[in-house]
Amino acid sequence: MRRWRLFPRVMRADDGTASLEFVTAGMILLLPMVYLVLTMSALQAGALAVEGAARQAVRVYAQAPDARSAEAEAARAIQFALADYGIDSSSASVSISCSPLGAECLRRRATVTITVGVSVGLPLVPSALTVGGPLTVAVGSTATEQVSRFWGAGR
Repeated sequence: MRRWRLFPRVMRADDGTASLEFVTAGMILLLPMVYLVLTMSALQAGALAVEGAARQAVRVYAQAPDARSAEAEAARAIQFALADYGIDSSSASVSISCSPLGAECLRRRATVTITVGVSVGLPLVPSALTVGGPLTVAVGSTATEQVSRFWGAGR
C-alpha cells in the first residue's frame, strides 16, 4: 500500500540549525561549568594541603625532644605535605604559638598551635589579567595539640 502524503515536505528556514544551537548553547553553558570545576578542585587541593601540613607539623612538634629539633621537624613536615599537592613550601606562611602565652612550648601539658597559609592561584588565568600579580585565593589552616604529660620523663 502506498501512503500518500497530504503535505509535501517543504524546506523551512530553520532546518539544520539544531546542531549549531546545541554547540553554541553548549559552549555558553559548558565552559563556565568546566572552569568552575577546575577552580574548585585547585582550591580544594590547597585546602587539603594546608590542613594536612598544619596537622602533621603540630604532631611532630609536640613529640620532638627539644625546641630546635621541633621547629626543624615541623618545617620538614610542612614541606612534604605541601609538596604532595604541588605547592611550593617557600610561599607558605607558618606561625607557631604556645599556650599559656610566653611559656616554653615544649613542656608538659602545654598547648602548641601551628597555622599554615598559602595562596592558591586560579587556573587558566591569562597573564594579561594579572598585571598587579597573579590572581590567587588565600587558604589557611590551624592545628592544635597538647604536649604529653609524660614529655621529657624518659630523657
